Amino acid sequence: MTTNATAPFDRAHTDGLLSFLASAPTPYHAAASAAESLERAGFRRLSETEAWDGGAGGRFVVRGGTLIAWYVPEAAGPEASFRIAGAHTDSPNLRVKPIPDTGSSGWRQVAVELYGGPLLNSWLDRDLGLAGRLSLRDGSSRLVHVDRPLLRVPQLAIHLDRQVNEGLKLDKQQHMTPIWGLGKPSEGELIAFLAEESGVRPGEVTGWDLMTHSVEPPAYLGRERELVAGPRMDNLLSVHAGVAALLAAAERADLGAVPVLAAFDHEENGSQTDTGADGPLLGRVLDRSVYARGGTHEDRARAYAGTVCLSSDTGHAVHPNYPERHEPGHRPMPNGGPILKTNVNQRYATEGPGRAIFAGACERAGVPWQHFVSSNAMPCGTTIGPITAARHGITTVDIGVPILSMHSARELCGADDPYLLANALTAFLTD
Repeated sequence: MTTNATAPFDRAHTDGLLSFLASAPTPYHAAASAAESLERAGFRRLSETEAWDGGAGGRFVVRGGTLIAWYVPEAAGPEASFRIAGAHTDSPNLRVKPIPDTGSSGWRQVAVELYGGPLLNSWLDRDLGLAGRLSLRDGSSRLVHVDRPLLRVPQLAIHLDRQVNEGLKLDKQQHMTPIWGLGKPSEGELIAFLAEESGVRPGEVTGWDLMTHSVEPPAYLGRERELVAGPRMDNLLSVHAGVAALLAAAERADLGAVPVLAAFDHEENGSQTDTGADGPLLGRVLDRSVYARGGTHEDRARAYAGTVCLSSDTGHAVHPNYPERHEPGHRPMPNGGPILKTNVNQRYATEGPGRAIFAGACERAGVPWQHFVSSNAMPCGTTIGPITAARHGITTVDIGVPILSMHSARELCGADDPYLLANALTAFLTD
């Protein structure tokens, strides 16, 4: 379903998305970049180990690759409900193993483990950098971002596999180990290199969470530049839109509900972590917000009863080369606006009341929208939506932006859709 009215396309928003994608090769960088945007707008970072006040204003907490931010309006009592824009910061990729230095046949390589469900072939013959966080002996951590060609997973030449174009089969252990030089591997070499890149002594590094990323920058694509190609759109596109929507909501003086951005880590591997949507972090933040405003258990129950979450994650645009893989009556297209994702088996949390909430937000924003439903012949993915609904007992609606090449090292979306999504989220947060 679409509306006739459309919000004017703002190329500046999509320009900002491209910059955000380039600056956020890991969930830790994504959370840090979003935090910087909030701090510039006057939001205050809170420590989970200290007491919180309940006054008006913007606040946020960061734990690892997860950021939860909210804005308390002047008129918000302890029973005020929440309007939550949900998203996730992680993307499928190749992550460094605990003993990373390896090699074979005169090549130095880096041992990696597959995170989430990456399209393996999209990581072949691609120049890769390394990024993540280093944990130091004093208990602090340091972000590292080597954004230059450092690694490569080389394909086997067609001369040595004449049947490769009839069907590529990759062994996840044997064939996905990237090279990064010649010679015999030396224990501790990779971490020493990254410590030097970060300006710390190698002996100070006692732990690490590192991952690869494509160093090819995101870019506009197409004759009319109507498309955007880039990494990690699933789901940094939604995180970026959520930050923009929360900042816009914070400028409103007439809010009756508390707008929230919840950007979680670990969605791609099931969300069952302390920083995932199935962990306790969001509930604790919402509870503490209620209690900091003088609320009681009854106020908390009232606040949750009126709370709504829009779980924003990318979905599948109809693929022109594989149209038979899509539901024939529901074929979302790039630049057609955000999608409402529905699955009657609750792989998505959308139901009738949620559809009405989303449709109303799009109507107020002048944003067109589309339906997404999987073909009955294809299994349906899932999101943080059903997890959020079940864990917190709140109305949840699954939405997103249609893209191609989901879980590839480089994905594709319409250049208008990020701005349209941000407008819809803004209308929802300010309802």
